[in-house]
Amino acid sequence: MTRFVLLRVSILLFWFTSPAWAQLPTRLPNFPQGGNRTGGQPTTTGGAGASAGGAILDDSTKLIYGPKTTRFFLESDVLNNRKALITIDTTLEGIQQTNYVNRYNNLYTDLGNLGTALRPVFYQTPVIGSQTGLSAYGLYGYQTQNVRYFDTRSPYTNMYLVLGGRGQNIVNFDFTQNISERWNLGFNLQRMTSDVQFGGTTAVSSGTQRLAENWNFVVHSNYRSKNGKYTLLAHYNNLNHRSLDQGGVIEPESGTSNAANPDLELRPVLSTANSREIRNDLHLYHQYVLDTAFQLYNIVDFRAQSYRFTDTDITDNLLPPDSSNLSRKPFYPRYYFDNLETRQTTLFRLIENQIGIKGQFSARGSAFNYRAWLRNRYYSLENRFNIGRLVPDSSYKSNRLETFVGGWLGYYFPDSLTRVTAEVEYLLGRDFRLQGRLESRLLTAGYESVFASPTLIQNRYTSNIYQWDHEGRLATQFNLRGTQHAYGQLNLKLGKLILSPGMDYYLLTNYIYFDTAAVPQQLSDAFSILQTSLGWQFRAGKFTMAGQGYYTLVSNDDVLRIPTLLANARFEYNFLLFKKLYVLAGVQFHYKSAYFADQYMPLTQQYHLQNETKLGDYIMAEPYANLRINRVRLFLKMAHANQGLFDQTYYSAPYFRTINRSFSFGVHWLLFD
Repeated sequence: MTRFVLLRVSILLFWFTSPAWAQLPTRLPNFPQGGNRTGGQPTTTGGAGASAGGAILDDSTKLIYGPKTTRFFLESDVLNNRKALITIDTTLEGIQQTNYVNRYNNLYTDLGNLGTALRPVFYQTPVIGSQTGLSAYGLYGYQTQNVRYFDTRSPYTNMYLVLGGRGQNIVNFDFTQNISERWNLGFNLQRMTSDVQFGGTTAVSSGTQRLAENWNFVVHSNYRSKNGKYTLLAHYNNLNHRSLDQGGVIEPESGTSNAANPDLELRPVLSTANSREIRNDLHLYHQYVLDTAFQLYNIVDFRAQSYRFTDTDITDNLLPPDSSNLSRKPFYPRYYFDNLETRQTTLFRLIENQIGIKGQFSARGSAFNYRAWLRNRYYSLENRFNIGRLVPDSSYKSNRLETFVGGWLGYYFPDSLTRVTAEVEYLLGRDFRLQGRLESRLLTAGYESVFASPTLIQNRYTSNIYQWDHEGRLATQFNLRGTQHAYGQLNLKLGKLILSPGMDYYLLTNYIYFDTAAVPQQLSDAFSILQTSLGWQFRAGKFTMAGQGYYTLVSNDDVLRIPTLLANARFEYNFLLFKKLYVLAGVQFHYKSAYFADQYMPLTQQYHLQNETKLGDYIMAEPYANLRINRVRLFLKMAHANQGLFDQTYYSAPYFRTINRSFSFGVHWLLFD
């Protein structure tokens, strides 16, 4: 191991001082348009210039290893018989997007700091089958559908370090190499932390300066037989996420602010609460090709998820608000057994097995793909609270076997840019999903119809604070949630300007939401969402402008709150310094119109309605500079640069201030030997 580390350090020093890497052009991202378009399979590309770049030199100065010799693919590429090896992205564009809100183009929001609970800003079509509903921290882990499987001619290392300022730090380390020509093995490691920003005096005195911390580890492997008929993809994914739950901050009375450090005057609503989520997933995909038109495949998942919330002193938050903040209600509306503390544990286990057939027919440049499957899921759920405190009936268990049947068809036209896909899946006796999608150079359009069960936490929950049951014989049962979604987007190129206007229409029935008391309710009446969007990109020489905007109307905003207007924009200029330093300098903006955003309840890990605080109507500006010298890419960014301008305070969620102005620095190394 020591020899391995010394070798990596030596290579880093060599490449940091070597001019061997050729210039790489920048590229623009494909911004998601129109909110939640789930009809098709997302793809990942290296972009223009991704295959350029340096490599190790032999004695004859011939390039040997680099992005062209290190490529990857996704499981969906193999499953849909569209496998294409993707080159590593070595461009400068986008490397300054460090926190997860920025990475998802501000279509998600958090509690103002790295590692806090996430939620989508727009409506998302639900997944069929029984789901836990505990998803606030899920995006902080590696996603199964995005795990990269590599084919490398040399060992490949990807190292990424972010020092985000104000205690926000991210470290990623990826390594992979081919054990043999047909067998690859690798791993991904992520470490992420953030510190308490507001209510800091209480945090420091209690020894809990760390607000959130995250460990995520993935080990992955892929193998194919000598004759190419058998393929195996496998990975193990572990997520360990811990968070200090503040419940928001209490603003000081006017005139009492500490001029030297006003943040110290802010007090957390919860001072003794914390949560922890652990996820484990063993995922296997393998297939055998009897013939191009007839293949067998099998997907197996073993998943475990646990969520624990603890508040060791709930007394103050059960009482009426104090005189310093009469507008705030008690954080906990009641207690059933214990007025001193609450401890909650939810354990979820899942075994899923999918077997299917698939195949491909090709003729005159076109291709027809099909897939049919049978999927079985068996889950068990255990929910318990305040164990050991003489609380009666403090746990319940449930389990269920679910069987799905489904099919998928895809037709690819000879131009290789146009395709039509359709998919249907039915959970016997309950849920149903139907999707159709057309993709071409000019138009992307589709339709989906989904009837999904309530999540497990919506159906039943028992705790010291909340209790409901919508699945028992004597209970008022929730019906299937219905979503009808039609969408379309044009892709227009007008000289140097690219426009992508789009429209989404949703019709929702039996919608389930969490009310102002953080209790689930179901709306029997149907209502609709109409969303228009416009993506734009203009490039002239070294100057680039790009962005996207969304205008959304909800026919019933009593149960679903979405900002009417959301917009992102960025302005960039790239140039060369000292014949070696490539620079991409720019500034990015984000805006949301004012709306009553949902409030977060950490006990249940759910966002719920609130009518007290209106957020938004605020522009956030962030200047940045991305640089590359030889094999090293770096970035400098000033996050929330306009903080305090016009005496405005930006809240990312009710009672949660967004982190103050901070300076971020990041380094990204790619090593190909």
